[in-house]
Amino acid sequence: MTTVSRRTLVLGGARSGKSRLAQDLAETAFGQRVYVATAQGLDDEMRERIARHRSERDDSWTTREAPLALAEAIRRETAPERVVLVDCLTLWLSNVLLAGANVEQGTHDLVRAVAEAAGPLVLVSNEVGHGLVPETPLGRAFRDAQGRLNQRMAATCDAVVFMAAGCPLLLKPAPPLRLTLR
Repeated sequence: MTTVSRRTLVLGGARSGKSRLAQDLAETAFGQRVYVATAQGLDDEMRERIARHRSERDDSWTTREAPLALAEAIRRETAPERVVLVDCLTLWLSNVLLAGANVEQGTHDLVRAVAEAAGPLVLVSNEVGHGLVPETPLGRAFRDAQGRLNQRMAATCDAVVFMAAGCPLLLKPAPPLRLTLR
């Protein structure tokens, strides 16, 4: 049986394989699985993406939606006998920013919930700092907040994996993390 570190952060760019790896980690380690989704189906394209993600999970998954109240969902869903997969922190942050909520307070609450999680947790987040400087103030604020969130999560998590082109790179190894790709 593969085991997962108590708190694992999987980072990467768009279509890097981060969600697939996170799901593989969760599926190879535990029978009880909770998928906490942060996406909102506000348009047809996003609803299609959500449906595609759902179709990639079998009936062993329980899905919870937490577009804004992610810290509360983590507190409610984590338990020693099950793994919780959060996909993704980037969409959560975007939701918080666009809702006009306090990003710093939300980040603080989320980091605390992750640190105090009652069971194994796998978090997915985009690494957005490798691209161009965003053109708009909102874009720059988002990029900066995402970078700060990723840094705080990496400091809180026991293991951090960076995905590029479907290849995992352990940035912060914490045995017994073993990666098994399908």
